[in-house]
Amino acid sequence: MLLDAGAPLLPHMHRLGIQPIDIDAVFLTHFHGDHTLGLPPFVLHRIFVDKPRAITFVGPDGIDERLEALFEVSWGVDWKAVMLPRFKVRYVTARKRGQVAGHEYETIKLDHGSTGCNGYRIKFGDRVLAYSGDTEPTAPLDALVDGADVAIVEATGPGDVFSHMSWEAAGALKKRHPKTRFLFNHLYSGTVTGAAKDLQVLEV
Repeated sequence: MLLDAGAPLLPHMHRLGIQPIDIDAVFLTHFHGDHTLGLPPFVLHRIFVDKPRAITFVGPDGIDERLEALFEVSWGVDWKAVMLPRFKVRYVTARKRGQVAGHEYETIKLDHGSTGCNGYRIKFGDRVLAYSGDTEPTAPLDALVDGADVAIVEATGPGDVFSHMSWEAAGALKKRHPKTRFLFNHLYSGTVTGAAKDLQVLEV
């Protein structure tokens, strides 16, 4: 299972020992480039390197049109004529509750930009992972992480951060949910005490 797909994706997966063929579902929170542009090389690998295996993309309304447009931009007329017939793909518009690849999930609409963002609560056995993608620190985010065992949430930087969550708001969120283990991530040019190193594997 893969949560969003920013670039570059494949080199990181290979360095961590994750095989693209083992991914059976991709949950997309929204369609901004830093959350989707890792998909074209990932799909290319699945089509021409891996043995054919079905994969499901779950995301906001219009996921089929948006991803098909991305793949057509990436490969032009060869996408539909050559590549798509070899690609066993299913597009699923995220529902309030559903099941994909054997895992139950719940979708909570979060506040981000003009179109919003899907947050997901995904069950792994008796544990719950909450994943926000990008979001402002509004009430739906609290609903997303409430009672989750682990929450992966973005926190962009200090101070007032447009359409995202600040470190201060992230810290307050953590205090409101003390039983949840938080992993905070997003783009930032500086360093933070206690931050994970690039490609460091964290046991959660």
